[in-house]
Amino acid sequence: MKLDLKNLSLALIAGAVLLVWIVGGLFYYQASIPVGEDTLPVRVHIPPGATLKQVSIDLAERRLIRSPTVFRLLANIQRKQTQIQVGEYELNSSMPPMDILKTLTSGKTVLHPVTIPEGYRIAEIADLLAKRELVDQETFIKTAQDPKFVDSLDIPSGSLEGYLFPETYNFSRYTSAQEIVETMLNTFKQRALKHELVERTHALKLSLHEVVTLASLIEKETGVDKERKIISSVFHNRLRKDMRLQTDPTVIYAIQGFDGNIRKKDLDIDSPYNTYLYKGLPPGPIASPGLESITAALYPIETNYLYFVSRQDGTHHFSVSLEEHNRAVRKYQLKRVGRK
Repeated sequence: MKLDLKNLSLALIAGAVLLVWIVGGLFYYQASIPVGEDTLPVRVHIPPGATLKQVSIDLAERRLIRSPTVFRLLANIQRKQTQIQVGEYELNSSMPPMDILKTLTSGKTVLHPVTIPEGYRIAEIADLLAKRELVDQETFIKTAQDPKFVDSLDIPSGSLEGYLFPETYNFSRYTSAQEIVETMLNTFKQRALKHELVERTHALKLSLHEVVTLASLIEKETGVDKERKIISSVFHNRLRKDMRLQTDPTVIYAIQGFDGNIRKKDLDIDSPYNTYLYKGLPPGPIASPGLESITAALYPIETNYLYFVSRQDGTHHFSVSLEEHNRAVRKYQLKRVGRK
């Protein structure tokens, strides 16, 4: 029987077209149809150095895509094979593979909110971030105390203590300690270095470092907004009179492994931060002050107060004379001790 080459060619072409349609349809199905309908979020981590093959296999194992091979082919067709970014992503099985690829190449990683309270020290900030699994505690502290970095900012105390602004931030688990420190530092610059505040610093003939240091003392002495400018006035008055500031938080800052109780012997610790021994401001901030305390440091109200003592309820009693102050101490401190 004579072979009909024309019909054979047509048959082969038709078969090839059919095969292309089948493969194309299968690819379309694998690339655009989600694995399921479950919208429950699945956290996927893309670590540094992860390859497209490793990512695709992980996605398949997590039942987020059907075929690692198709996913890689899709990435190559869209020329995104090298664009998958490091980070933590929130995906679900109702997402088509094309949307999953778009998410992984967008850089829109999961962000974790963390609030840095006013008055926190570098060590406390590091501990808080470490507990949220956002940094290695030791690495963060080293970064915030890196001599070259601190020197480049003209901060004389050798540390970024006081300059990591207390605020609510959003960080991914792959944000480096350096990036986090720089974000907090930039927030400080944005919030605290406004023109009017800088002008006021010059008017008081203070350096920025002195203002931040003073603000940190105010921050640690009170959490009551209406008291901040009064406490500021006490410190300003004592500085003008060349009196020692004699503020407990500076002594606490100087104590290694402070256990929560300040004792009389602690007031004799030989440290430049001990304002019971040394006049003037300590060498640098003892915590991160908020904007209210920075403003209070720059705009103290006018008073004759030179002393204050805690009323043990979060507020303070202010005195002009040492005699009045001693009476307040007996009233609010010593009597309470006697009742125990």
